[in-house]
Amino acid sequence: MTYKRRFLIRLTAVLIGGMFLDGYILGIIGTVIGVISIELQFSALWEGLIVASVLAGILIGSPIGGWLSDRFGRKPLFMIDMLIFVVASAMQFFIHEPWQLFVVRLLMGVAIGIEYSVGWPLMSEFAPARMRGRLLGLTLIAFYAGFMAAFVIGYLLTTFTTVDWRVILGSSTIIALSLFVARFGLPESPHWLWSKKRYAEARETADKYLEEEFVWDAPADPSAHPTGRFSMLFSRKYWRATLFCSVFWLCAVTPYFAIATFADSVLAMFGLNEGLLGGIAMSGLAVLGVGFTVLLIDRRGRRSLTVPPQWVCFVLLLGLGLWVGAPMWFVLGCLLAFSFLNAGYTTLTGVYPGEVFPTEIRGLGTGFATAVSRVGAGFGTFVLPSLINNFGVERTMLMAAGVVLIGALISQWLAPETKGKSLTETSAGYVH
Repeated sequence: MTYKRRFLIRLTAVLIGGMFLDGYILGIIGTVIGVISIELQFSALWEGLIVASVLAGILIGSPIGGWLSDRFGRKPLFMIDMLIFVVASAMQFFIHEPWQLFVVRLLMGVAIGIEYSVGWPLMSEFAPARMRGRLLGLTLIAFYAGFMAAFVIGYLLTTFTTVDWRVILGSSTIIALSLFVARFGLPESPHWLWSKKRYAEARETADKYLEEEFVWDAPADPSAHPTGRFSMLFSRKYWRATLFCSVFWLCAVTPYFAIATFADSVLAMFGLNEGLLGGIAMSGLAVLGVGFTVLLIDRRGRRSLTVPPQWVCFVLLLGLGLWVGAPMWFVLGCLLAFSFLNAGYTTLTGVYPGEVFPTEIRGLGTGFATAVSRVGAGFGTFVLPSLINNFGVERTMLMAAGVVLIGALISQWLAPETKGKSLTETSAGYVH
């Protein structure tokens, strides 16, 4: 095995580890939140704040982290990000007040946001074009794996031991510390170095670490200062990329987070008594959907895995909304199919931003799209119960279908085909 291949495996491993940690942190609190709320005597206000704290952190961390990584480099932010994880994880051992848990979860949200806006651009800038989609897609599998691992570990510890909930939450420290150590010695992105006009360093790094010939990422404006600006996201050349990545991601996660979070209740309202089993089946099919996409993404291309599945999901949710009193087999079949297909095209939300934005705003563009998507995820999760109570489950499904329709229309119009292309080609913009 060559040195370059070993490096790529190492980079992929630490990136996958970061996404695994993200999922683990988001999942582990669900196993002990009942005990915590009793011991710390949560008020309704604190309970709402703590639930929203991670989302607020992601909204802060993703655009700021992306901007900082474009300005100061991927490497330092990649280390600072994991250091925040280590510190915040260790702080969980010493929580005794609701405000302390809020601060810790907020910090973790910031770290998760930075991980999104730095990790995916870094992978896109080192991965060979022929396998870039698969490597970026693997991170989504790692997220699901981390989320499920947290539930398994939390369940075992709470059921068969008397371990304090602080120790259960603090178990993420082991993962974070291991990843922090593993990230030492990683190089700076040659694309970022080139965008800063550090040409000699860029070529030296590329020759040492890249498996294929280094194709430099041409600056969007060759006469401009090498530091990207927020306004570039909405420039004539890149506003379509910003619109596509943000709206596609928003419309992909909004209905899924809402339906998956309340799967048990949603299925029960459709008359399925075994709603919990249906919810577990939905989660399992989501993982399969991501795996299916990862296997095909560098063979079939991006558009074929992005556009058609959204139209099918629109029809599935439309059917649930229009067929009042539908039989259980139809309801469960539609929701399971939606879970599989939605997770599949949601995988592309981790691929496209790193490809369609130029180096000088790749982190910022990814961070901005992440922030927009988290607004949708939070909105869908918090609003769904109210919508069902006020409008009924069928009308709520029609609203979800409307969200999917918007994503399908945007993707039909703007989703590019980036399979096998260099970053210079994929980030050339929509103006020809």
